Amino acid sequence: MVHHISDEAADEPSITTQTPPNDPSQAPLVYKVGYPPPKNLATEFTETLRETFFHDNPLRQYKGQSGPRRFMMGLEFLFPIFGWGRDYSLNKFKGDLIAGLTIASLCIPQDIGYSKLANLDPQYGLSSFIPPLIYAAMGSSRDIAIGPVAVVSLLIGSLLQAEVDHVKNKEEYMRLAFTATFFAGITQAALGFLRLGFLIEFLSHAAIVGFMGGAAITIALQQLKYVLGIANFTRKTDIVSVMESVWRSVHHGWNWQTIVIGVSFLVFLLFAKYIGKKKRKLFWVPAIAPIISVILATFFVYITRADKQGVQIVKHIEQGINPSSVHKIYFTGPFVAKGFKIGVVCGIVGLTEAVAIGRTFAAMKDYQLDGNKEMVALGTMNIVGSMTSCYVTTGSFSRSAVNFMAGCKTPVSNVVMSVVVLLTLLVITPLFKYTPNAILGSIIISAVIGLVDYEAAILIWKVDKLDFIACMGAFFGVVFVSVEIGLLIAVAISFAKILLQVTRPRTALLGNLPGTTIYRNISQYPEAKLTPGVVIVRVDSAIYFSNSNYVRERILRWLTDEEDRAKAVGLPKISFLIVEMSPVIDIDTSGIHALEDLYKNLQKRDMQLILSNPGSVVIEKLQASKLTEHIGSSNIFLAVSDAVRFCTTKSMQEP
Repeated sequence: MVHHISDEAADEPSITTQTPPNDPSQAPLVYKVGYPPPKNLATEFTETLRETFFHDNPLRQYKGQSGPRRFMMGLEFLFPIFGWGRDYSLNKFKGDLIAGLTIASLCIPQDIGYSKLANLDPQYGLSSFIPPLIYAAMGSSRDIAIGPVAVVSLLIGSLLQAEVDHVKNKEEYMRLAFTATFFAGITQAALGFLRLGFLIEFLSHAAIVGFMGGAAITIALQQLKYVLGIANFTRKTDIVSVMESVWRSVHHGWNWQTIVIGVSFLVFLLFAKYIGKKKRKLFWVPAIAPIISVILATFFVYITRADKQGVQIVKHIEQGINPSSVHKIYFTGPFVAKGFKIGVVCGIVGLTEAVAIGRTFAAMKDYQLDGNKEMVALGTMNIVGSMTSCYVTTGSFSRSAVNFMAGCKTPVSNVVMSVVVLLTLLVITPLFKYTPNAILGSIIISAVIGLVDYEAAILIWKVDKLDFIACMGAFFGVVFVSVEIGLLIAVAISFAKILLQVTRPRTALLGNLPGTTIYRNISQYPEAKLTPGVVIVRVDSAIYFSNSNYVRERILRWLTDEEDRAKAVGLPKISFLIVEMSPVIDIDTSGIHALEDLYKNLQKRDMQLILSNPGSVVIEKLQASKLTEHIGSSNIFLAVSDAVRFCTTKSMQEP
């Protein structure tokens, strides 16, 4: 008796074969593999396209809606502010106001410091009050705080410096920075509009952990020139060059007043972070510590005139809003390609960081974050930012964490932060004249220390050694060579891991768990028993051109090993090879040819090839290639237990 059931049922071994308990003489009920109904090319293409780019079915909410309602829903999709803005209340504003003021106190000194990482004047860091306003209207995260971040600032500074010297060609350097920011925004927005956000997933978590940790160490080392008061410092970022530069300046380049300022306030900042970490209610302590440090250090330098004793100070920050930079973006000439290259790299890194941060806090508050929508929002804000004298901005983890703990309710906290930064630019920038560079260096060091996630690295080591290699490769690449090389290593190792997993999929030898009809990996279940005369191999991957030969050869090696073992212990000759195909989600023509070759090889050995539980996609392709006719539909089973019963019965019938 034959029945056709769905693939879902195929995963339940308990229903594949049933023997009525009250009638042992009755033949067991065997379910055969179902063949899906044929699909035309248009249907198949449409389904593939939908699953690849529209797996979340973004248009489902528009079904059955009137024209005006669809328009409003589309507007809310692009500008979520029209959605949550309707329910905005005074109570929510109180939370956003407190959060916005708190992160503003953190971002002002950080923006000044991060602009130095990018080799730009401080006002270009403070000009980043525009992107958060754009994000507040278009972003879907309630918790992300937008602004310049340490890693992207270092990255864009390193890449720009490799093309243009920021001292000798300051104007060209600045224009190239705006050009790179423009193309970073174009890249981010394009990935979102084209729904290609899955591309950033190719940078593995392990590689990101290593890259971020290495970048944090590099950033901290770069701040030694400010904390120690070294005037002549190397422009290289690798640890060897930096330490050589530091030690060469020991006897004549260090300034003790600068060291006192830098080290004392660094201790204060780290202690404030410790307090905030120990007592969550005191989250505001590490948030306001940087601005307090700036105020105290600036006041100290002013009253003692320590700048006359060699303490380096900010000196001058342009007051007021920076003019439009549209005319400064390169749209023609040799710098366009350079700006595009730098922009793509910085855009993807910034995107990876922002989406990861957004998803983290969205999970904490139990709401969904649309990755593609986030990319459009981030891209748009960087495009606008490039035209308003800003360089690349993205989500900041430290500020977002403070924003979250301060009780933000909506993206309005970003608006509050932007207003405070704007007022700072308009009113109080002259007060930063005597701010020592040492305090900015201390603020940056205290901010990036959290990026060295050693706990994650330890966990990666315990879970996956190959991931750990990727993590350490990215880390040491950044620390010992450069940020660009570290990023390249991170991407290369991530791709190498994907290629390794695709080209060398796992296979397993299966045995029967005593007392059941379940067959499992004998390495995982040592008590599983092998079936005499039968070899059961499971392929744990799709079979494509990249791994088809390996899969065939690996199966034959399993078969050869079992033949040798059977001969050594006097077991019956191997007559059947069962290939368990439940994990094989797809197969291409190369994979089908590999199965054909395997079938022919077994025929020469006087063995029978049996297939178990091929999925709908696989069986459809096997049928189209007529391989099912060669193997025989009677040799294709829904469950391994059915296939084994068939093999043992047939063996008993043979003389």
